[in-house]
Amino acid sequence: MSLHQVILDTETTGIRAEDGHRIIEIGCLEMIDRKLTGRYFHQYVNPEREVEAGALAIHGISNEFLNDKPFFRDIATEFMDFVSNAELIIHNAPFDLSFLNVELSRVHVDWRSLTDYCRVIDTLKMARQLHVGQKNTLDALCKRYKVDNSKRDMHGALLDAQLLAEAYLAMTRGQDSLLAGLSVDASLETDAQSMTVYEVIVISASAEELDAHHRYLEELDKASKGACVWRMGYSI
Repeated sequence: MSLHQVILDTETTGIRAEDGHRIIEIGCLEMIDRKLTGRYFHQYVNPEREVEAGALAIHGISNEFLNDKPFFRDIATEFMDFVSNAELIIHNAPFDLSFLNVELSRVHVDWRSLTDYCRVIDTLKMARQLHVGQKNTLDALCKRYKVDNSKRDMHGALLDAQLLAEAYLAMTRGQDSLLAGLSVDASLETDAQSMTVYEVIVISASAEELDAHHRYLEELDKASKGACVWRMGYSI
């Protein structure tokens, strides 16, 4: 089964949904089996209230720009169709989820919490576990993992989702790459009479190669917080 993920980011009128602040931009990118598909959901939203000066300084999205944009209720179904049953990847997930859940509850009382429709990975929580005591903002992750964020003069939901996708892939690198490209051809002929026999020559790894292999597995195990399957009791 394919791994279906959606990288998500929002921009808002202020910091707290509990204070009546609203979403003004949503950006989502689809990723299947750790590869961006090119499908995305991007929408500016009329928040039906003023954007606070502090928020405006962060994302630069003005009240005038938002005046002719659709309301969240007009785009809610399309948004939910895009993200439902996916694994959401969000940086500081509690922030975005708090706003999205309030917006969904405003649209219809039958909408439940977004986590009832999607699984969630919080990359801020992940980064804090991997890089204890260090800055783990999106900009800090981009610098740490050499993701080019030179175009990020201000925050923007779609651009930030693109940067987060690259940072997330870098943070979770390793184990999947060892399996990349491996496939089984179901059409292979199994009739013994038609099979070609090849001589197989086994070349044992040198001591230096075995040492390098063990070091690589140790790096994978550290990066995956002890979840490297190739070190779970298997002989090498």
